[in-house]
Amino acid sequence: MPDSFAAADTLADAPSRPASARRVSPLLRRILLVNLVPLALLLAALLYLDQYQNGLLAAEVTALREQARIYAGALGESAVRDDDAGHARLQPDLARPLLHSLTEPTPNAQARVYDPEGQLVADSRVHEGTGGAVTTEPLPPAAARGEVLGAIGRVYDRVLAWFPHEGEVPVLDTGPSAAGPDWQPDMREELRLSGGNKARQMQAYVRRTQDDRLLVTVSEPVVRDRRMVGIVLLTREAREVDNSLLAVRLSILALFGLALGLTVPLSWYLSLTIARPILRLARVAEQMREGRGRSGIVPPLLLARHDEVGELAQALAQSARALWDRMDAIERFAADVAHEIKNPLTSIRSAIETLRRIDDADKQRRLLAIIAEDVGRLDRLISDISDASRIDAELSRVATGPVDVAPILATLAGINAATRADGAPHIEVAPAEGATVVQGVEDRVVQVLRNLIANAVSFSPANGRIVLTTRESGGMVEICVDDEGPGIPQARLEHIFDRFYSERPRGEQFGQHSGLGLSISRQIVAALRGRISAENRRDPGGRVLGARFVVRLPRAG
Repeated sequence: MPDSFAAADTLADAPSRPASARRVSPLLRRILLVNLVPLALLLAALLYLDQYQNGLLAAEVTALREQARIYAGALGESAVRDDDAGHARLQPDLARPLLHSLTEPTPNAQARVYDPEGQLVADSRVHEGTGGAVTTEPLPPAAARGEVLGAIGRVYDRVLAWFPHEGEVPVLDTGPSAAGPDWQPDMREELRLSGGNKARQMQAYVRRTQDDRLLVTVSEPVVRDRRMVGIVLLTREAREVDNSLLAVRLSILALFGLALGLTVPLSWYLSLTIARPILRLARVAEQMREGRGRSGIVPPLLLARHDEVGELAQALAQSARALWDRMDAIERFAADVAHEIKNPLTSIRSAIETLRRIDDADKQRRLLAIIAEDVGRLDRLISDISDASRIDAELSRVATGPVDVAPILATLAGINAATRADGAPHIEVAPAEGATVVQGVEDRVVQVLRNLIANAVSFSPANGRIVLTTRESGGMVEICVDDEGPGIPQARLEHIFDRFYSERPRGEQFGQHSGLGLSISRQIVAALRGRISAENRRDPGGRVLGARFVVRLPRAG
C-alpha cells in the first residue's frame, strides 16, 4: 500500500506537458514525410530524362546527317566543275541556287557550303536580289511556348543541371557572346583537325541559345571523284526534341500532382485515425494524472475501435480502473487502520487516566495489565498492517516458481503434532489426488497455509480434527483446510476475508488476533493468480459439520 501512495505522488508531481506539444502533431509530419519521400524520389528519377533526351538528340543528329549527305551528294553532282587545271571545284553560281532549292522545304534549317580551305561559298539564308542587292534571312524565331511552359522548362533545366550527365551527344556551351542562332563552328579549325581526311566524321554540335532555342549542327564533305571539294554545314532547330521532352515532363508533373493530391488527404486521414486519437488518449492520461477524472473518461468511440488504438484505449481504461481501485483501497485501508488503532489507544488512554486517580495497588496492577495487553495488540496490529502493505510490492518483484505443497502440509502437520498442547486439535494430511506442485512463491504459500491452519485451530473444539487435502482440478491445484468448528454464519460468508473481521470463537481472549490473517491470505492468493473461498461442510441432513477453506492455485508446468 505505501508503494501505491508513492506511485500516486510521483504521478501527481510529474511536470505538465507544454501546450505547444498538444497543438502540434509530430506524427502527422512524419506521416506526410514518409508518404512524400517516395513521391519525391520517383519524381526525381522521372525528371532525370538524360537517356530519353540523348536518344531524341541522337535521332535528330542522325536524321540531320542524312539530310546533309543528300545535300552534299546533290552539290557534288550538280555544282562542281573542272577548272583550267583540270581540278574539280565548287561553283558558287551553281551552288547557291541549288542550296536554296534544297533547303526550301525546311524553313527552320540553315545550310552553308565551304571550300576545302574553309572559305564560305554559299549560304541558304543569303539571297541576291535584283540589282545585285544581297539580303540575309535569319532563322525563324523560336516557337512561343507561353510564359508558364517556358518557366517550367527553365526550372527543369536548372534542376537537371544538378545531376551528373553522361550524354552520348555533346552539348556545346558556347558562352554568352556566341550563344545566338548565327554561331557556327570554325571550319578552318575543323579542317585542320581532320587533316583533309574525308573519312573522318566531323563533330556534331548541340547548343541552347539565349532565346531558349535548341540548335543542332552537323557537317558532311562534298566529294567528287573521291576527292573532297567542299563541306556542307547544316544547322536545324530541334523543336521536336523540346516538344517531346515538354510533353513527357508535363505528364510527369500531372501524375505527380495527382499522387500528391491523393497523398495529402490520405496522410490527413491517417492523422485523424491515428495521431489525433493518440493525442486524445494523452489528454485523458493527463486528466487522470491531475485527478480530474476516473475510469470512464476514455472516449467510448476509441474503446470501440478494433485496432491498435482501440487496444491502447482499452489498456488505458483498465489502467485507470486499476489505479482508482487501488486508490480507493488505500483510502479504505487507511480508514480501517485508523479505526482499529484508535480502539487500543483509547483503551490505553482511559487506563492511564484512571491509573492517575486511584491508589489501590491491585487495581493499578490490573490497569497496567490492560495497558500491556493493548500495547501487545497494537504491536500485532502494526506488524500485520506492515506485512499487508508489503505483499503487493514484494510479489510484483519476486518471480514465481514451482512449489510442491505436499511436503509443506506434512511439515506443518508435524510441527503441530510436536507442539500440540493437551486438548488442542490435531492435524491430519489426506493422500493427495493428482498433482501437488503449484506456481507460486514458497514463503507466501506457507504463510497462507499457516494462517488458514491457525484460524481452523482457533475455531476447533477440544481434541478436534483438522484435515488437509490436496487435489488437482483442471489447470489448478486445490488445497482444502477442513475443521470441526461451529462453521461460518451464512450472512458472513461474503465478509470472512474482509480486513479486521472480528467474528471470533467464544471464550477467546480479546485482542489475540488483528483480523488481518484471512485478508492477507486472500491478498497473497490473488497476487499468485489464484482464488480463495470459504464454505460450510454439511451432512446429508444439512447440519453444519465445520468450516472449509479452499485455496486454488495455478498448477506448475
